[in-house]
Amino acid sequence: MDHPAGQSKLDALAEELAKQLQEVQAEQDELAIAERVLNRLAEQARADAGAVAPVSAKVAGRAVLPIPHRSDATDEGAPPGDCRKILAIVRDLSSRTGRLTRTSP
Repeated sequence: MDHPAGQSKLDALAEELAKQLQEVQAEQDELAIAERVLNRLAEQARADAGAVAPVSAKVAGRAVLPIPHRSDATDEGAPPGDCRKILAIVRDLSSRTGRLTRTSP
């Protein structure tokens, strides 16, 4: 038995909506995974922040924070590793976008 023209349009629309629903469900699954990863990273960051309490020392009777040793620096004048990583990211962005330029110190 043939479907009337209106029924064929409704069938096509139902197929399109089913396809869109599958795409939305897949995106929801990806977002749920991303949210779990983000929560784990945040928990790890909080744990790391709690584990690294500043150590104080006394110099001439005054409390001071010691400067960390720069064992990963290539020379005494080089910035610490984290700073070098940030600088590398900025240089990379600058070379790709051309928007970040160095000004005179």
